[in-house]
Amino acid sequence: MGEQRVIQGTVVSDKMDKTVVVTVLRRKKHRLYHKFVTLTQRYKAHDETNQCHLGDVVRIEECRPISKDKRWRVIEVLTRGDVADVAPTSIGQDIERTAQVAPKHEEAAQ
Repeated sequence: MGEQRVIQGTVVSDKMDKTVVVTVLRRKKHRLYHKFVTLTQRYKAHDETNQCHLGDVVRIEECRPISKDKRWRVIEVLTRGDVADVAPTSIGQDIERTAQVAPKHEEAAQ
């Protein structure tokens, strides 16, 4: 049996139970135009203890099929990500509360 492949990537989703989605970026030179193209590939990896979170840089290794899409296992977390979990609806509300806007009828009177 050969060695399992080991790759490094960033966690982009941790919403599933015991599963994370890891994005791996690769730069490849185009064979005709000789420009470097960035290729993105997403892998579903098994995370037994749910220790990985959004933005973490992890190392994953190839393993036996665990489910329909999972063929990778998280080996270690290299660095912790500091991505804030902010709901999109709450982003605009904070700005509205802090902004002092004069009502239109007061502007017309002056």
